[in-house]
Amino acid sequence: MGTYEEKAKNLFLEGYNCSQAVFGAFCDKTGMDEETAYRLASSMGGGMGRLREVCGAVSGMFLAAGLLYGYSDPKDKQAKAELYGRIQELARRFEEKNGSIVCRELLGLSQKTQSPQPEERTKEYYKKRPCPELVACAAGILEEYMKETGLL
Repeated sequence: MGTYEEKAKNLFLEGYNCSQAVFGAFCDKTGMDEETAYRLASSMGGGMGRLREVCGAVSGMFLAAGLLYGYSDPKDKQAKAELYGRIQELARRFEEKNGSIVCRELLGLSQKTQSPQPEERTKEYYKKRPCPELVACAAGILEEYMKETGLL
C-alpha cells in the first residue's frame, strides 16, 4: 500500500468522511492546511452530503487534482481542457477498478437520497461498507498519477 493510500485510509478510520480522508491525505503536496482541507471537503462525504451521488473519495481525489494541476485564468481554454482530461482519466481509472464512481452504486443502495444523519462507525458499519478500501483506492490512483506526471 502506498503512502497516500495508507494515510487516506487511516484518516477515514479516524472518523473523517471519504472526501476529507482523500483530500486531507495530500495536504503536504497541495500546500493547504489540514483544517481548511477538512472543512472544504466536508460537504462531499457520502456522495455529496449523503445524496449518494459521486463517491466522496472520488470528489476528494478531484479536489486534490485541482490544486495540483488546476488553472485559475478563466480564459485559458487549453489549461481547462488539460485539467478536464486529467479528471476524466482519474475517473476512468477509479471506475475501471470499482465499476462506478457513484456512491450508491458502489454501496449497492437502491435509494438515491438518505437521511442527513451519518451512520455510527461501528464494527458492523465497516463490515458492510467498502469505504476504507475505496478511499485507499482513490488516493492510490492519484499517487500513481502524480508519479507518472513527475509530481512525486
